[in-house]
Order: sequence, then C-alpha cells, then structure tokens
Amino acid sequence: MGLIETLYVVVLLLLAIPVMLFVLEILVSLLPYRRPSLQEHHRWPTLAVLIPAHNEHQGIAATLRSVQAQLDEGDRMIVIADNCTDATAAIARKNGAIVIERTDPEKRGKGYALDFGVRYLEQNSPPEVVIIVDADCMLQQDCLTLLAIDAMHKYRPVQGLNLVIAPAGASLKTKIAEFALVVKNQARALGYYRLGLPCQLMGTGMAFPWQLIRQADLANGHIVEDLKLGLEFASQGMAPVLCPEAVVRSLFPLNRAGLDSQRTRWEHGHLGMIIKEGPRMVVESIRNFNPATLAMTLDMMVPPLALLALIVLAMALFSGVMMMATHTTLPWNAGLVLLLMLGGAVILAWARFGRGILTLSDLAYVPVYMLEKIPLYCKFLVKRQVEWVRSQRD
Repeated sequence: MGLIETLYVVVLLLLAIPVMLFVLEILVSLLPYRRPSLQEHHRWPTLAVLIPAHNEHQGIAATLRSVQAQLDEGDRMIVIADNCTDATAAIARKNGAIVIERTDPEKRGKGYALDFGVRYLEQNSPPEVVIIVDADCMLQQDCLTLLAIDAMHKYRPVQGLNLVIAPAGASLKTKIAEFALVVKNQARALGYYRLGLPCQLMGTGMAFPWQLIRQADLANGHIVEDLKLGLEFASQGMAPVLCPEAVVRSLFPLNRAGLDSQRTRWEHGHLGMIIKEGPRMVVESIRNFNPATLAMTLDMMVPPLALLALIVLAMALFSGVMMMATHTTLPWNAGLVLLLMLGGAVILAWARFGRGILTLSDLAYVPVYMLEKIPLYCKFLVKRQVEWVRSQRD
C-alpha cells in the first residue's frame, strides 16, 4: 500500500468513529420508550431556581413568570444580576424573584455568576435541588418538578430537553440551525438515553442535588462551561442523565449580530474542547475504567453537524477522484460509504424530528448553509473565540 493509500485509510478510520457514533445515536433515538409518571414518586424535593442574567431587561419577565408558575411553597427563584447596567434587577424584583447583584468586570461569564448564586444559597438555607435556567427561556408544564424529582431520585445532574426555536420571520438559514440543534440536543441525546448512557449538560434546564453543585468548579469564564461541567461530573462518577420530558425552550436571535455571536461561541467552544480535552479524556477514561466518561467524551468529539458533513463530503469527493484516477474501488469507495451513512442518518433524523422545522425542499439549501459556515471554521484556526461574550438580543 502506497503512502497516499495509507494516509487515506488512517484519516478514514478516524472519521469513521464520529460518523458511526452519530448514525448509532440517530437510529436508537427512533425506538419507542415509556414516559414515566409523576405519580410513581412520593415526595417532591425543595428547590431553588438560579437564573444568571446579564442585561436581560427586555425578556426576563416572561421567563420569571414561566418559572414562578411551577414553584411550590418554600421554593425560591433567584436572579443573579451579573454586571448589569440596565433594569434587569428591578424587573426581576417586580416579578417576584430574589435578586442578588454581582459586579466584577474582570471576571465575566456565566460560570462566575452561577458560583455567586451557589455561594449565596450556601449561606441562606440550601435547598435539596438547584435548577439552572437561562434568562431567555420558557418552561413546558411540569418541567421543574420532573427535573427536581429525577435529580433527587438518581442523585446525579439531570439535563432537560433544551430546544432553541427559530422565531416567526426567521430566515431559512436560522431554521436549518434549529434543525441542526434538534439533531444534537434531542435526537442524539435521546439515542444515548435509550442506550442507558449519559448526556452532555446544555446550559439551561439543568438540575443538581445540592451537595453536588455546591462542590462543583463553577467560577470560570469558559465559553462552554456547561459542556466542561458535565464532563467533570462524569469523571467523578456522577455523569449527567437526560430527562426528555422536561422541556425548556428559547428563541434564536433574529438579528444577524446576535445569531453570529451565538453560533461562534457554541462551535468554537465545542471545537476547542475536542482538541484540548478530547484525546486526554479518552485515555483517562480507559485507564480509569470509566465507561460513562468515555461515552460522553466520544459523543463530545463528534464535530458540529455542518463541519462533520463538510469533512465527509470532502473525503467522498477525494474518493471519487481516486477511483477514476486508479480505476480501482478499494479502498476508495469507503469514503462514499461514509457519506451515504451520514446522509441517511440525517434524513432519518429529519423525518422523525425535523418535519415541523424544514420542508423536504428546504433541505436543498443545506449544502449552501454548510459552505457559508466555512469562514466560521477558518476563523477557529486563526482567531478562535476563547472569552465569554453575551449574544445580542432582539
């Protein structure tokens, strides 16, 4: 086997791991499962809902009303007004929240705000369960109860189903982004859930038993602090679990600046974790015989869908060129097989989870959407985003 063939096989094997895992997650997500009943549980724990907020005066009232409607007697809703320069604190107090204000321009980011909230609870009657909700989210019925019960019953971090919706009037590009996030947060997470495997933390709709969250390393400005936190819990034998019935929804920004900022933060942070932490955590999880951490790490190392599709497409095109140049099929046809596997899994995910988001004809724009994201990935190579930046709201 020549040098080109050897390199091709090595790259193909490395690429086959995330593609096959992606396909497995999608296939298993299609299987039926039994929805648990709240009546199976005898006691609902006391809880505190932490809502980190930085200049959220425009939309926080709706979130607070959504949370307030699900609180029981003795539960608390706490807004951490973090480095705010607007009316966030005043609006939160008006809507029934306990407000604690934090000002530290040097230490900015959601992690620092959450740590501030946890330290407040430590001094003020800690609850049995802490639930974290972002300041732009709406909760589906029974969301808090389901999360709290699961956290107490399983004594592990629990992640609700986090959906980000394209608002009315959104572009086709935003709808495709919604579908991509549904594939990641719903389809793939359900696949792991039905295999009895853990899930990634997603930043909002997260519940923690008090003793776990009070000991967590929260005070950092990491741009994907949720992803990092979930993997840290897994390495300690407390891997997060999904509660798919507890649904939390938010909206994509309509304005271009907010949308671009949000995508850059999510994808640069994810890619940074793959490169910086992925190989190390694979080795450590194998050495420590920690299958939950290994499963979460492998899931985390699946690149964002658009990037994965671009890489697989490039491999398939190279395979086609080499098949024509060498007049042979092996090993070149393997790249085409990977493309068919990935494409088939995406179509299945669309048929099950995406019909209400995109029409079949809308899928024709997906290749254009992928190409338009190339500058974002190139920017990661030359000037990646490493600091937390709040996305501009509408």
